[in-house]
Amino acid sequence: MSETHGKFIWCELMTPDTSAAAKFYSSVVGWTTSEMKMEGMPTYTIFEANGVGVAGLMEFPAELEGKGIPPNWTGYVDVDDVDQSAKDFAANGGSVRRPPDDIPTIGRFAVVADPHGAVLCIMTPAPMEKPMPELAFDAPGNIGWRELYAGNGKEALAFYSKLFGWTKDSEFDMGPMGVYYLFAHNGRQTGGMMTKPENMPMTFWCYYFIVPTLDAAIERVTSGGGKVVNGPMEVPGGSWIIQATDPQGAFFCLVAPKR
Repeated sequence: MSETHGKFIWCELMTPDTSAAAKFYSSVVGWTTSEMKMEGMPTYTIFEANGVGVAGLMEFPAELEGKGIPPNWTGYVDVDDVDQSAKDFAANGGSVRRPPDDIPTIGRFAVVADPHGAVLCIMTPAPMEKPMPELAFDAPGNIGWRELYAGNGKEALAFYSKLFGWTKDSEFDMGPMGVYYLFAHNGRQTGGMMTKPENMPMTFWCYYFIVPTLDAAIERVTSGGGKVVNGPMEVPGGSWIIQATDPQGAFFCLVAPKR
């Protein structure tokens, strides 16, 4: 595995109202937007922080309508060989939801799910003359944390460790809620995973966007038509979080160093 294999490199929102979503997240997170146009494809919106692209926005695909899939955020993980990684997902109990395909000038990607159904995108980016700029990992506007509500947290950690090379950073006993596993990529904490509560209808990945202060961001969420569904809550390390839904129903999270 290369140093980039297993690295989260992108996050993407599929929603039925892209203009409303662009306005909402620009207000809540502080992102600005730009548009990327490719021949024969719908316009793709880039969310930027300090001029650096951190996430994308696209129209909810017509072929997914009526299949019980809500508007959602999906993460992209860099892999050395997307075709091989898709095969590895299937061979280890996962599934391939969309076979590997090329996005001209961008890379080759596939949509995959782990053995309990949580969905991710994997991508082998196209070679670039110079690497894209990256925000500091703790900069406002960046994706600061990734979290998996798994069918079984311990099994999920073993699965992703095998396929992406992630390592267990530490674990935190949450009592009746079970064990929270923190995982790392190349030695840096990247996210966490836990067995989902019984009342949660499905397994899924969720993403935490960094904002400077939480209370002001909560006001922007609610005034913009979103809904806080959990929090505010202080987490180990002193950060504050909320979990929320946007006006179109997509689930997202915010994290801030202070209230």
